[in-house]
Amino acid sequence: MPIPATNPVAAGLLTELLDGRWAHVRREARLRMAALPSPATYDLTTEQHREQVFAELHELAKSGYPRVGFPVSHGGEGDVGGSLTSFEMLGFGDLSLMVKAGVQWGLFGGAVEALGTERHLDRYLPEIMDLGLPGCFAMTETGHGSDVQHLRTTATYDPDTGEFVLDTPDIAARKDYIGNAARDGRIAVVFAQLITGGEGRGVHALLVPLRDDGGRPLPGITIEDCGRKAGLNGVDNGRIWFDQVRVPRDALLNRYGDVAEDGTYSSPIEGDSRRFFTMLGTLIRGRISVAGAAGSATKNALTIAVRYALDRRQFRNPDGNDEVVLLDYLAHQRKLLPALATSYALHFAQEELVSTLHDGDLGDHGQRELESRAAGIKAATTWHATRAIQACREACGGAGYLAENRLPQLKADTDVFTTFEGDNTVLYQLVAKGLLTGYQQDLHELGSVGMARFIADQFVGTVIERTAARSLIERLVGAVTARDEDADLLDRGWHLRLFEDREKHVLDTLARRLRRAGEPGESAFEVFNAAQDHVLRAARVHVERIVLEAFVAAIDRCADQDAAALLGRVCDLHVLSSVESDLDWFLGHGRLTTSRAKAVTGAVNDLCRHLRPHAAVLVEAFAIPDELVAAPIGLGAERDRQGARRDDTRSGLPRKEDSDRATAS
Repeated sequence: MPIPATNPVAAGLLTELLDGRWAHVRREARLRMAALPSPATYDLTTEQHREQVFAELHELAKSGYPRVGFPVSHGGEGDVGGSLTSFEMLGFGDLSLMVKAGVQWGLFGGAVEALGTERHLDRYLPEIMDLGLPGCFAMTETGHGSDVQHLRTTATYDPDTGEFVLDTPDIAARKDYIGNAARDGRIAVVFAQLITGGEGRGVHALLVPLRDDGGRPLPGITIEDCGRKAGLNGVDNGRIWFDQVRVPRDALLNRYGDVAEDGTYSSPIEGDSRRFFTMLGTLIRGRISVAGAAGSATKNALTIAVRYALDRRQFRNPDGNDEVVLLDYLAHQRKLLPALATSYALHFAQEELVSTLHDGDLGDHGQRELESRAAGIKAATTWHATRAIQACREACGGAGYLAENRLPQLKADTDVFTTFEGDNTVLYQLVAKGLLTGYQQDLHELGSVGMARFIADQFVGTVIERTAARSLIERLVGAVTARDEDADLLDRGWHLRLFEDREKHVLDTLARRLRRAGEPGESAFEVFNAAQDHVLRAARVHVERIVLEAFVAAIDRCADQDAAALLGRVCDLHVLSSVESDLDWFLGHGRLTTSRAKAVTGAVNDLCRHLRPHAAVLVEAFAIPDELVAAPIGLGAERDRQGARRDDTRSGLPRKEDSDRATAS
């Protein structure tokens, strides 16, 4: 398959496009973060790491970092997109600092802003922003992680004293894995079942002090350190129990539900489930933030691995005297370049997601769609991080296993991303629910039974909604006239149509499977449970389609012709490597012939070879400061060491290792 020649491109042109709308935020973040201690923290004890991260958190507070996203009316800058971009940039550094910042200003501060009223914002936001009040986001329980709606901590209103009484009824209801709890947190936003007048009103959030000025837990509060983890040990995760802990009535974050002095409950939103999902929807920034940070960590790993692959040599070429650079091997290209291409694709999808949230005014339908997209991109990006960082580790051999080269630390630190801020499997199920038209309040019930019953009772169709460059994409799809087996494998319109057709087919067949839940003798739960593989596939192919559309839109924005052409080839590799990984489906459903499937694999090989000369530019475009790469093999140190050994050998001089061995003898 002939691939049109691609001219060399300056990394800066790609950086300009990647930096996008908040380029100034990215530039400032690079300078700020390069001045912090090295992110290579493998040799620190847990306590040393926690101390360093907390000190760095104070430096971030002094720099004004946390003020970017908070409202102007309370001392912030009101730049939601800038705040999310700043957080994404933290993913290039010590990920413990990223998580710690996310807990303090994203989760804790974000919950106060989103769920509280003016009295809460006036009282707490200034101290939250300047880190005078370190806090926690106490949602997760030992027995209820993803199933937040049914957590068991209680907050019972006592009208005689005007207080809420918080209680942990059993060990499964303890708050678990709570960031900032073990050491630094003084107060927590606690999610609990609100009970007033003997009636449960669903999950609400309250501000609950945890420690006194001396750092000691307050009466009725028990705190336990979760201990050392596989990664992120600069974050002090802890467990919290409440034993009849009393807080005043105004501790309730009451934007969406309030309790009067006499215990009367009121809310501007009818229905406990609708209220619950509205409250959670205001916390969407957490998932977007995790996706952004995961993308940054993956770019760092790819930068290290690609630079090493361009330095490291292995085995001599029979046609020459030099050893072969690792990245000249097709197998090595296949390890790294498709992952690099997908990182570009996910970057542009993330950028679009941030812009959509920042611009606001979405309406109910738009808000639901945004929440679904945030869930899907978070799952896709964090799973990509897990796979890509592992591939980078393997691509660097033994050097990639050394702690000094950061890849083991990146792997350990990002591993939990797939299960926090929403377990990815659960998030994909939420995405699938949102894809079925007629999405109504019935579907706002968590769990499979509510979903299956709703689908059984109503007609379910499917619809494809564009998320980026709608007119451009429709024009490209409409321009495809050849049959699938005759279309050019590099035809962007064919790519878009192929992904769209797959999504429609998967959704149609899923809807038909789930309608069985309404048939006599069928169990709604069993029908849904038996179709979970299909549910997850529906979510995955939907996310892959919107990610591709975001990439296409970004290429269209690129003003430089050569840079756009290079990005076009990167997009080709992303698409065809994705198709290759799903060939079973395309073959099994008659979308590709056997010969066409073989051609896809050949095209992936050709694209890897085509992009190999551009690999260095593609990672340099991420513009990660060397202080944040922080891995000798990613900074030329390994090249220098190996180059010296090769030069010694060629000059006839003994290598240092040989000299050392001779001396020892």
